[in-house]
Amino acid sequence: MKLATLKDGTRDGTLLVVSRGLEYALKADHVVPTLQAALDDWEYCAPQLEQLFNELTDKPSSRAFELDPAQLMAPLPRAYQFADASSFLIHAELIRKSRKQELPAWWKNEPMMYQGCSDPLLGPRDAIVASEDLGIDLEAEIAVVTGDVPLGVERDKAAAHIRLFVLLNDVSLRNLVPKELEKGFGFFQSKPPSALSPVAVTPDELGAAWDGKRVHLPLRIEVNGELLGEPNAGKDMQFHFARLIEHAAATRPLRAGTLIGSGTVSNRDRKTGAGCLFERRAEEIIKLGEASTPFLKYGDTVRLEMRDADGRSIFGIIEQQVTAPA
Repeated sequence: MKLATLKDGTRDGTLLVVSRGLEYALKADHVVPTLQAALDDWEYCAPQLEQLFNELTDKPSSRAFELDPAQLMAPLPRAYQFADASSFLIHAELIRKSRKQELPAWWKNEPMMYQGCSDPLLGPRDAIVASEDLGIDLEAEIAVVTGDVPLGVERDKAAAHIRLFVLLNDVSLRNLVPKELEKGFGFFQSKPPSALSPVAVTPDELGAAWDGKRVHLPLRIEVNGELLGEPNAGKDMQFHFARLIEHAAATRPLRAGTLIGSGTVSNRDRKTGAGCLFERRAEEIIKLGEASTPFLKYGDTVRLEMRDADGRSIFGIIEQQVTAPA
């Protein structure tokens, strides 16, 4: 099924069930008011939401209305935790190569992960608000939303705790990163709020593309209407989602509503393009000695979408414009 959150003036919005084709939506607050509440009691709520979804997809009821992405919050407007990984090693390899650095051998065996900004999470049409002097970049990712995950979960049991998938634009302020890393305490100011896709989908909506570990579909990324990349989210993913959940839960339990990102989707076949502007710039430095691609400026628009094998949009479109802080 597909779920979204309608803007209603509150912090957590109103839960919607969305038709498979993303045309229509139906308020589900008579079942459960918010997505977080549904995740907290998933075994009870999910079957009722699934019934609404099937009814809406088969024949829209009189209570259904056309879905308008501009009226949506993030499916999960605030999460108890957002843990973001770096699962596509070619992303890190390119960046380090542009700096004439080697990739440490242990990176191939142990996931990199940090805690990102989990409150707020932006809606699919919300602006990216930051000073362009800070080096604004997009990072195209796919992420999972978990149910409750026990401390020390075993890898072969971890995927069973995945409730939903979303697309994620993990915004980065590149010019702040070096100074923060020098402090040895990791990212904070360089990682402002990220945006989620219009809808979150259950694993069955991905069909054969979801193999229980990875999502084998291309993620299309555009900047100002021009293609930046279309890498496959299942190819070259060094650490699959079960491994990431295992890593995140190694020393702590994860509460229902935890968001875990894949990191920038990137492929070794560079014909698929880049998953972020930093990758494109790294390639330019490696080949030409300097970067010519700029970071995002005021008025620029980024667009992320994933389609199934039949060309149908799965999550809807993240489309954000960069604006200056007030």
